[in-house]
Amino acid sequence: MEFAYIPSPSRGVLHLGPIPLRGYAFCIIIGVFVAVWLGNRRWIARGGRPGTVADIAVWAVPFGLVGGRLYHVITDYQLYFSEGQDWVDAFKIWEGGLGIWGAIAFGAVGAWIGCRSRGVPLPAWADALAPGIALAQAIGRWGNWFNQELYGRETDLPWALHITSSTDGRVPGYYHPTFLYESLWCIGVAVLVIWADRRFKLGHGRAFALYVAAYCAGRFWIEAMRVDEAHHFLGMRLNEWTSIVVFLLAVLYIVLSARFRPGREEVVEPGASDGDTDDDGAAVKLDKKSEDEDSEEKDSETKVSEGKKSDAGKSEAKTSGAEKETVKKDTADSDSDSGSLEPETDDSSSSVEVKDEEAESAKKV
Repeated sequence: MEFAYIPSPSRGVLHLGPIPLRGYAFCIIIGVFVAVWLGNRRWIARGGRPGTVADIAVWAVPFGLVGGRLYHVITDYQLYFSEGQDWVDAFKIWEGGLGIWGAIAFGAVGAWIGCRSRGVPLPAWADALAPGIALAQAIGRWGNWFNQELYGRETDLPWALHITSSTDGRVPGYYHPTFLYESLWCIGVAVLVIWADRRFKLGHGRAFALYVAAYCAGRFWIEAMRVDEAHHFLGMRLNEWTSIVVFLLAVLYIVLSARFRPGREEVVEPGASDGDTDDDGAAVKLDKKSEDEDSEEKDSETKVSEGKKSDAGKSEAKTSGAEKETVKKDTADSDSDSGSLEPETDDSSSSVEVKDEEAESAKKV
């Protein structure tokens, strides 16, 4: 009976001359760029400098790829070191096989080195990058679709994945598209972390721990659906047990961190300022700051000019007062001078009268 299904690509690699273009590798690369882009935006919003996330990712990504491959090779060693297998295939990362647990663990080591070199707290950087990592996983899972791998049990659902390859023990048929389930789950995890971070102001690594816990919850039931070869312990696949342990550790970290280090970091990157960011909000703050400085300069100039005017008024008042005092002094001097002239006139007239009397007396004699 014919029913709807998701077709698989006929091949997962295209050759551009001698250069192979692999769908799996492209999915990983695109996922890394998306994680760095979103992490950079969140880092700037937290008060960090542009480019810091990318600089630290230069350390984290290579470490993560090596760790992811090591985890896969160690947990599925029979695929590379058992009889009839070629151990060189363990280095062919482009053929698929990255364990998220090893990628996160080793990636954290690389991120720690990068954070130390920039003087940045690792938990704050991890919080900024957490939803981006979830989106990177959502994109990277489509690499499994290109390789026709990691599918679930057989099903006749309309969204069943049609496997056509018969290499490496595959049986053509219709199976649960576990790659699609995990991709959609990771998108939901990214949305959850972004919402919770805005709602509760998560800090000190709690946003990253929430991502880990939410991813593990989904990985547990998705892993139970897969039918590819894997190691089992007490009736469950190894990755199921890993999901349980990591989930409990993440929840424990959230509880203890909220108790002993509540709130969010006020400074995520020492020395970062509004002028160092390209964010629109920061640019507005910078413009406002320049406007405030201009207004302060204008106010100071106004005060100086008013001070000068008041000083000039005071000097003019002093000058007019001095002039008035000078006029008064001159008037007093002139009055005193006129008063002193009158006695001199009286003395001269009296002396003339005396002389006339002496002359008359002389004539009589």
